[in-house]
Amino acid sequence: MTSTSTPPGLARFNALEEHAALTALHEACASTAWAKRLLAARPYATSEDLYAASDAAMAELTAADLDEAMAGHPPIGRPKPGDPTSAREQRGMAGASDALKAEMLELNLAYQERFGHVFLICATGRTGEQMRDAVRERIGNTPEREREIVRTELGKINRIRLARLVEED
Repeated sequence: MTSTSTPPGLARFNALEEHAALTALHEACASTAWAKRLLAARPYATSEDLYAASDAAMAELTAADLDEAMAGHPPIGRPKPGDPTSAREQRGMAGASDALKAEMLELNLAYQERFGHVFLICATGRTGEQMRDAVRERIGNTPEREREIVRTELGKINRIRLARLVEED
C-alpha cells in the first residue's frame, strides 16, 4: 500500500514556526545560508525532497559558508561535552585505545594546521581506525581537493541529521 500523505515527522517539521524550524536546521548544520535555503523551500512533500534540497544548498555554499558549517563540528575524538549528537556520531572513537586517541589528537592538530579547520568526516558507523586512516590519507590533499571532500562529507552528515529530525516521532 502506497501512501501519498507526508510522513508525520516531516509534517511536524513543515509546520514548525519559522524560528523553531531555523533552530532545528541549525542543529543539523551550522551554516546559516544552508538553513535559510532549506527553510525557504518548505513545505516538503517527502523526506527525499528535503534531502535533495539539502544537497542543492550544500553545493551552493561559499567558502565562508563552509567555514561556518565546519565551525559547528568538534574535532574527531573530542565530541562537544553535553552534545549527544556529536557523541553518537563519533561513537567509533569512544572505545579507542589511548594510543589511538593520542594519535588522532596529533593528526587533528596537523590537519588543522595544514588546512585551517577541523578534520571533517561523516563519522557515523566508522571505527576509530577508519577515521585515523582517512585523516592520514587526506592530509596530503591540496586545499582545493580537501575543500570539496569536506563539502561532500558535510552533505552526508546533514542527510543523517535531517533524517533524525524528520523521521523520529
